[in-house]
Amino acid sequence: MSDNKFPWFAIRVKSRHEKTVAQLFLQKGLDSFLPLYKANQRWADRVKQLDLPLFPNYVFCRMDPHIRLPVLTTPGVLDILGGRSGEASIDEDEIVAIQKATAAKLNCEPFAWIVAGERVKIDHGPLKGLTGIVINVKGTDRLVLSVALLQRSIVVEIDRTSAAPMHATPLLNRSEIASVRSGL
Repeated sequence: MSDNKFPWFAIRVKSRHEKTVAQLFLQKGLDSFLPLYKANQRWADRVKQLDLPLFPNYVFCRMDPHIRLPVLTTPGVLDILGGRSGEASIDEDEIVAIQKATAAKLNCEPFAWIVAGERVKIDHGPLKGLTGIVINVKGTDRLVLSVALLQRSIVVEIDRTSAAPMHATPLLNRSEIASVRSGL
């Protein structure tokens, strides 16, 4: 295995090549990590439980950023996240957290990246169909609903799993988030 002094990188791979690339990295002596989760796949005649990548199209690899060729020449690899000159390593603590969660056999599954200030639409639950802005107050996710004509808003606590990002709308900047919070 590779020396732990090297950082982790996200390696973008061809669709459905994650397991093969991770295995090839191991054969090359590279430290790789492919977090998987269990999902039920339904076909017309049966249901089967599959191990799928938590981060589709990505494999994590600990590598020397100055020696990229062993990674880039691996069949199925497209590139190293960050581009030719600006590879961005991944924080060790983030990888450790994902490794601990998957090793603990907890129910893990992919989830959309939602940040405070982002406009979201509620997909399920009693607020289904509503759109608003997500904020986080004292560690609790809340949805801000506004009446523009009155220039007033309300905030309601939400379960983050019920919200889906609406990527077509821009994020609020810090001052706009601060003004939303001050109105609470």
